[in-house]
Amino acid sequence: MGVEKRKIRRRQTREYPEPIGRITIECVDQAITGLWFEGQAHYGAGRRDFIEEDAPTIQAGFEWLDRYFAGKRPGPDELTLDPKGTDFQLKVWSELCCLDYGETTTYGEIANNIDLPGGGRAVGSAVGCNPISIIIPCHRVLGAKGSLTGYAGGEERKRWLLEHESK
Repeated sequence: MGVEKRKIRRRQTREYPEPIGRITIECVDQAITGLWFEGQAHYGAGRRDFIEEDAPTIQAGFEWLDRYFAGKRPGPDELTLDPKGTDFQLKVWSELCCLDYGETTTYGEIANNIDLPGGGRAVGSAVGCNPISIIIPCHRVLGAKGSLTGYAGGEERKRWLLEHESK
């Protein structure tokens, strides 16, 4: 009789004090699994096990955010990300990662890019469930006529992030 070894996964979270409120960053092992604003819809509820040590993955996320807020234009491919979602959500989030710093798109354009014409609402739902804000740049998605539609982190933050990237 063999006993299967289970890999112990270590989830860590830490707060990053950023220019428009606190951000929590979460990692499991060597991948970032979450990044959300204080009070953000969908994420952060009940996740209060902050680790005071400097986990290398958390530190890499902090350094990425430092560069982002300094206007250095880091890309999502510079970090190991492991967002959890459905196959459809992962497809949409992957599409978001193709957007360049300061570039915007619409829900409908993303739907067309993933061969789902008319699927703007489904894309909007997936975008709204993005667990790794800023790094997976869901704030760069606008309504059909360029309007600032919903953002789980709040419309004011979305506006701030887009203005920050336009400088």
